[in-house]
Amino acid sequence: MTKARLEAFSDGVIAIIITIMVLELKVPHGITIKDLLPLLPVFLSYILSFIYVAIYWGNHHHLLHTVHHVNSKIIWANMHLLFWLSLIPFTTAYMGENHFEKLPVTLYGINLILCAIGYTVLHRTIIAHYKHTTKLNTALQKQGIKGNVSLLCYSAAIAMSFFTP
Repeated sequence: MTKARLEAFSDGVIAIIITIMVLELKVPHGITIKDLLPLLPVFLSYILSFIYVAIYWGNHHHLLHTVHHVNSKIIWANMHLLFWLSLIPFTTAYMGENHFEKLPVTLYGINLILCAIGYTVLHRTIIAHYKHTTKLNTALQKQGIKGNVSLLCYSAAIAMSFFTP
């Protein structure tokens, strides 16, 4: 399979994820600023999630730019990442609708760390497939350091969410 097909599918899934998230923003029935205030937590959670999804989209694009062709392991590692990303609209809405309470924020953090793990699995699967390409592996391993830092930050954020969402 060519990488173009995998990229196109992934781009489509990510576009749908963003579309689902924006559909959670319900139009208020009033016309004053006061009528918009209850939407603030939902809007803030949307902004946060939009940024996360955009970062994943960009990183995914750069990661697949290093690939010449894909095998079944790369396809399934990619599907693993897309699965966790597809849950972001749910955890985003849950967090926003519940005004950033502890459990929704914790579940959102868990969702984000699972996305990071999914990305790490995809990243490592690509490295394993191209293990004989030194230049590519050097570039991918530098990118992997960022991923490991992200995993640590998500873990710390989940722990902190139990005390201060």
